Amino acid sequence: MPKEPDLARVSTGSPSEILSVSALNRSVRDLLEHRYPLLWVRGEISNFMLARSGHAYFSLKDEDAQVRCVMFRHRNQQLDWVARDGLTVEVQALVTLYEPRGDFQLGVETMRRAGLGALFEAFVRLRDRLQREGMFDPEKKRALPAFPRRIGVVTSLDAAALRDVLTTLARRNPAIDVVIYPSPVQGEGAAEKIAAAIERAGGRGECDVLILARGGGSLEDLWAFNDERLAQVIRACPVPVVTGIGHETDFTIADLAADSRAPTPTAAAELVSPSRAALLERVGTGVERLHRRVSRDIESRMQLLDHLQRRLVHPGRRLQAQASTLVHLFQRLAQATQRGFDARRWQAAAQIQRLRAPNLGELHSMISALAMRKRAAIAARFERAESRHARLAASLEHLDPTAVLARGFSIVSRQDGAIVRDSASIEIGEELSLRFSHGGARARVTSNRK
Repeated sequence: MPKEPDLARVSTGSPSEILSVSALNRSVRDLLEHRYPLLWVRGEISNFMLARSGHAYFSLKDEDAQVRCVMFRHRNQQLDWVARDGLTVEVQALVTLYEPRGDFQLGVETMRRAGLGALFEAFVRLRDRLQREGMFDPEKKRALPAFPRRIGVVTSLDAAALRDVLTTLARRNPAIDVVIYPSPVQGEGAAEKIAAAIERAGGRGECDVLILARGGGSLEDLWAFNDERLAQVIRACPVPVVTGIGHETDFTIADLAADSRAPTPTAAAELVSPSRAALLERVGTGVERLHRRVSRDIESRMQLLDHLQRRLVHPGRRLQAQASTLVHLFQRLAQATQRGFDARRWQAAAQIQRLRAPNLGELHSMISALAMRKRAAIAARFERAESRHARLAASLEHLDPTAVLARGFSIVSRQDGAIVRDSASIEIGEELSLRFSHGGARARVTSNRK
């Protein structure tokens, strides 16, 4: 047999021994935790409270009893649904005792809605098969109409979801007509009746979009929406279908097959109905823009009209102006013609004057006079040239260095040709070149007076 674990037991050495409360509670906790393994417990949630720390505190009850439970944050965050009062759940928990208060409680490791195991497995199998068949392909989803004139609602006449949808549609846009296709949304045969209502709505063709709505509930309550036939009817509906089933965390086959899914019935109504206030704002903005554009066009047309009006002249005035222009042009033409005649007449007179035979005596005298003037001009020209030549020669003579040398001066230069201008620049023994007016010589420096 397996060995019993060592437990914190109450000492029985002496009946008069006194225990502390903490020692007693710790002993009882050890007994409970080792006596009961991790087990499943079924019951209804009551007094559910989610603390700021993320821990969940609640009670599980049935017809005859209840037990306190705690689900710590790291366990509670693993749930993909929201626990609340009234739900029947199954919890996997450890039986224990909360020592500070001596409360008997269950430490919950995981929690699921009652019956979720078989139903959820069936849901997953159907979802995966329909997904493989392409039932949920995003390419098959249809766009919702931007401005629907009539909206259909498939739900129960007694459902709170219907009131939420109608209230939302009336608030957002009361001008949209609403057609209700009643159908039970829970219970035996509900899936077939919902599918029939959708087929009826699609066959009548009186709506632009269809809302399939139902309030929240457990997985069993929403099971009518996990029907394959219903999914096929939704995909075959000639108008787009929007689902608003349960709460935000609830997903059904109908949600996956629909053209669009809203988290709640109210959100579905908001999704399909354009806001009247937003539309009025858009219309107001459009009217304002149209008004500005029309005003600009009118101002432009008025400017064009003013321009055309200035150009528009009475035919009589235009003929009068053209007649005046013709008279002016005729006068200019007459004046130009007269000037042309006068120029031609003067040209003719000049030609006639040139063609007249001259007197030979006069021509001879004229030629003689011109010849004399020519000779006099040539002689004067030569005199001016000779005088200028003499002045230039005198200037050159003054500038000629040989004339300076002729007066007894000489030019002293080094061997490289540089002119010596200062005795301080020559050295004793240096050979110099001397140039005179006639010829030259070489000399060697024997002394230097600086």
